Amino acid sequence: MLQNTAMLMFGFCLLFSTSAVYSKGGVMGLTLVSPAFTNQNFIPARYTCEGKDISPPLSWSGLPKGTSSLVVIVDDPDAPDPAAPRMTWVHWLLYNLPPDIHDLEEAAVELPLGTLQGSNDFGHIRYGGPCPPIGQHRYFFKLYALDIQLPDLKQPNKSSLLQAMQGHVLAESQLIGFYQKQK
Repeated sequence: MLQNTAMLMFGFCLLFSTSAVYSKGGVMGLTLVSPAFTNQNFIPARYTCEGKDISPPLSWSGLPKGTSSLVVIVDDPDAPDPAAPRMTWVHWLLYNLPPDIHDLEEAAVELPLGTLQGSNDFGHIRYGGPCPPIGQHRYFFKLYALDIQLPDLKQPNKSSLLQAMQGHVLAESQLIGFYQKQK
């Protein structure tokens, strides 16, 4: 009985610590994880404006057959105040990641050959870490597997990138982290 309870608790914890997955055709497989934080847990300050403001390490597996490129979008739907959100703040846009790449190292500045970046809402073409003005915010790290390689969109914003991706998403996964300023 105790062993069954322990197994049930382990399964429950596993269910809520993995990233959410969507795939065309119902094939579940694409997963996005980080060794820096688990799904629906706190992002270490190192990866925020209160730390080094560097990107966390990310890795993925389970790319669907036919994947030609990958897209990473990091955003915060709780801006500026989670009690009264008015916008989704974009922190990072990467596209045309090659499908033979399965991770991004911490502080990813030198990106895989062919990878392009878009403009975040800080007005930069790079990762901008969590820096919520008030309260605890959610940060969605989203990974998309596409059936095409996108053209050079000339540092697009999120809207332009999503429009270019339309009809080409084979699968997606997300990893959610939380952050609230400590100072």
